[in-house]
Amino acid sequence: MFSGRLFRETFSFAFQALVQNKLRSILSLLGITIGIFSIVAVFTFIDSLQISLQKDVNNLGSNVVYVEKWPWTFSKDYPWWKYWVRPQPTINEMGIIQKKCKDADAVAYTFSRNSTIQYQNSSVDNVSVNGISEDYDKVVNWVKIGEGRYFSPTEFTYGSNVAIIGFDVASGLFKNEEAIGKYIKVKGKKAVVVAVMKKQGESKISDINMDISVLVPYNYMKTIFDARNIWAPRVILVKAKSGVTNAQIMSEVEGILRPIRQLKPAEEDNFALNESSMVSKNFNSLFDIIAVIGWVIGGFSILVGGIGIANIMFVSVKERTSLIGIQKSLGAKNYFILTQFILEAIVLCLIGGSIGLLLIFVLTLLIGNSLGMEFILTFSNVMLGLSLSAFIGLISGFIPAYTASQLDPVEAIRSTY
Repeated sequence: MFSGRLFRETFSFAFQALVQNKLRSILSLLGITIGIFSIVAVFTFIDSLQISLQKDVNNLGSNVVYVEKWPWTFSKDYPWWKYWVRPQPTINEMGIIQKKCKDADAVAYTFSRNSTIQYQNSSVDNVSVNGISEDYDKVVNWVKIGEGRYFSPTEFTYGSNVAIIGFDVASGLFKNEEAIGKYIKVKGKKAVVVAVMKKQGESKISDINMDISVLVPYNYMKTIFDARNIWAPRVILVKAKSGVTNAQIMSEVEGILRPIRQLKPAEEDNFALNESSMVSKNFNSLFDIIAVIGWVIGGFSILVGGIGIANIMFVSVKERTSLIGIQKSLGAKNYFILTQFILEAIVLCLIGGSIGLLLIFVLTLLIGNSLGMEFILTFSNVMLGLSLSAFIGLISGFIPAYTASQLDPVEAIRSTY
């Protein structure tokens, strides 16, 4: 009974405070709304971006090691000149790793170049043409066939002129035509389309975009592009067996590659062993900085809003001084008055915070499609906004509430405010 009465009176007084003093209440709640909006919006952006990036990281494979000349690290002291002169991984090195690496579940190789792809009078520019080895689809997660089939072992061995094309390449070349069985041209050489990949979208953490890519067998790729070109990107991909850690597979691959490249014991590796977790670590520091900025901006707004709520509560105490006196004369205890005003401040802050959360929800619906990334207002961020609002209400309302609870009932009744 006590709780029900207390909450009824609290909501009633809070509602009256908003209705009777609309402008003052709106201006005071605006600070809370902006503060909660700023903080939760930043965390919503971070969480949504992390979810999107995690999908891309998962595509890279959590148990896949990438052997390249360039390490996936970002810093102001990045010695690019040292990495620039490193030799590219070769198809022969892939073969040796495939034979000797006992902890590898699958090993693949890719050699990439950009080119224009043609079909009759249609063409698509700047397409990534990738010459791949047989187990490429077993190592990576982004070869998702929508129509058609993967290459056969015979086609890999003999370098058959076959191609798997990305969704956007198919759309640009064939419009509404069936792509399977048609011949496309890569630098004047023909290749028959055996498959079209599903629409996947552009990766946010790498230059991989399978929608505008073409896959061909590596031995056929050599007839189109110069495989001796030292600047063309090449990667050996090593997928670890179940139960084998990346550290184990990296140690084994390093032990195989160093003798192949005739490196002395004291010499530094002239190759990089990359893994998807390196990408996550590089972004975590950026997210931390963005989060701090969000807290700083939102903190100032919440501080202003908290002062506004405290002001509303002091005025409310002054306006209801005689009513407080009557309540106390009828037996209301100090803690009842204290709780009543604190809850009223919390309710006011929750209203302001809820408006901020509603604005964020509307914003996620409006900008999600336009930016090509899904924005999600998570339950944890909603609870963060509401909890923070309630906490600000508790802090802002305590002193006015305590002042009200300590009023002398006789003096309060005599008040003529």
